[in-house]
Amino acid sequence: MTGGPGEDGAAGRGPAGAPPGRGRAERRRSARKAARRRKRSLVRELPLIVLVALLVALVMKTFLVQVFVIPSGSMEQTILIGDRVLVDKLTPWFGSEPQRGDIVVFKDPGGWLERDRKPSGDGPVLGAAKQVLTFVGLLPSENEQDLIKRVIGVGGDTVECCDEQGRLSVNGRPVEESYLAPGNPPSRQTFKVQVPKGRLWVMGDHRDVSADSRFHMGNPGQGTIPLSDVVGRAFVIAWPLDRFHQLDAPSSLSSLVRMPQAGGSAAEPVGVGPVPVEPPLVMGVLGVLPLVVRRSGRPPE
Repeated sequence: MTGGPGEDGAAGRGPAGAPPGRGRAERRRSARKAARRRKRSLVRELPLIVLVALLVALVMKTFLVQVFVIPSGSMEQTILIGDRVLVDKLTPWFGSEPQRGDIVVFKDPGGWLERDRKPSGDGPVLGAAKQVLTFVGLLPSENEQDLIKRVIGVGGDTVECCDEQGRLSVNGRPVEESYLAPGNPPSRQTFKVQVPKGRLWVMGDHRDVSADSRFHMGNPGQGTIPLSDVVGRAFVIAWPLDRFHQLDAPSSLSSLVRMPQAGGSAAEPVGVGPVPVEPPLVMGVLGVLPLVVRRSGRPPE
């Protein structure tokens, strides 16, 4: 008589005679082994990933787009404190020059920025690491001397303020400045300047707190800045997301006819009070490191 399933001890075994639960345990062991292999693979790949990220950041910062954090209210209400703006550094390589109405980032031509700098408390190792990351654009720089302003006049233009209606004029044409901060007149200081060839006259949108060209007419260049100091054109507010929008040149300035460029001259401003003090722009962090994080969390292949 043939025994039943329980008589030969085979009850509860799988088709191949495997103990109960053996298939599930094997799967767990296989999953752990695969996870260990992925971790070892990541450790081997991580230096290459970091190197590629650093190279990408360096190329972007040097030739393409740079992120800047706005530290002051000199461009309100167009750009607010804490906004992150993207600056186009590519087009100047192809000979493009800033036009009236453009918002540009430029290096301090001398004496425009506050000079109070706190000494660093970082040790030699941490300090060296920060310098490397700052160089490639992954950390904000503490030594950048950049400002952001709107181009009002280009080489050959005559910029004057103010007419009988209190308006700023360029080449004798009054300019409607809808971008000015509420309550701000075009200027509380009177001036008239002819912009020299190869230079720009720049002003902030928040005129009452902007230490712009008006306050530096006694400096070399009579308040204008050289084209060679322009870092690039701010073309979009990228952060915060609820303020994401493109920065376009207003038609009231961009539509003006360009004048022949001349040597330029300037008159001393009248009634200039204390010069506002502005902090420099802060170089923002480029979005490259998140690629490393996403790489480390990739699904099994």
